[in-house]
Amino acid sequence: MPAVSNRTSPMKDNITSADERQLRIDLAATFRIIARLGMHEAVANHFSAAVSPDGRQFLLNPKWKHFSTIRASDLLLLDADDPATAEGGLVDPTAWAIHGQIHKSNPSARVVLHLHPIHATTIACLQNPAILPIDQNTARYFNRVAVDLHYGGMADSVEEGARLAGLLGNHSRLMMGNHGILVASDTIGVAFDDIYTMERACQILTTAYATGQPLSVLSDEVAEATALDWEGIRDFSIAHFEEMKRILDREEPDYAD
Repeated sequence: MPAVSNRTSPMKDNITSADERQLRIDLAATFRIIARLGMHEAVANHFSAAVSPDGRQFLLNPKWKHFSTIRASDLLLLDADDPATAEGGLVDPTAWAIHGQIHKSNPSARVVLHLHPIHATTIACLQNPAILPIDQNTARYFNRVAVDLHYGGMADSVEEGARLAGLLGNHSRLMMGNHGILVASDTIGVAFDDIYTMERACQILTTAYATGQPLSVLSDEVAEATALDWEGIRDFSIAHFEEMKRILDREEPDYAD
């Protein structure tokens, strides 16, 4: 039987079992919140969080489990250097390919969230999938999103995962053409708020496109200044996540089990 684990593991270098436990709780909360917001897609899509300092050991949701039911103890502990940890039918091949390669190649990507939300995926399906800066939310992403225009089917190979990891590079967001979006961060709370706001930004943009009227695009100078302002308020992002967790604590406390 493969060594796939859903239990809190012993200390890994400077990562303690208590640290991993908190990662499990916060990641489980993210699944529940995303389901509440209707941003999930059936039993697809995956979130991961690195446990080891080098990123190779990471937590991932099990295959085909609905986001609204995920608990901290459900999360699988995998090792990107050990394919045996992904065997046994509990791990989706696309999740292993994408998340494993990103964590392995970029240890600073402590959290990786991949979704197919309606509005962001709509923008991803345009010939020009740029998030044009037409308001405060869209300006957050000005010149700050990597783009993949070469969708070739299910990303279920290590080679495809490595290609996507290379495209992400030093960016924290990837617009996956004809596919969806991916966000990476050093903190779960920041990653959650980022993917939430990215979907909200794309909702604003798709609604503006739908009017058929010309867009009032912000100047590069204003868009850049706004994006920089966003980067200076990480505490806003973390507060958003903590407030959403408080709702879960009252209404769905089993997420932390």
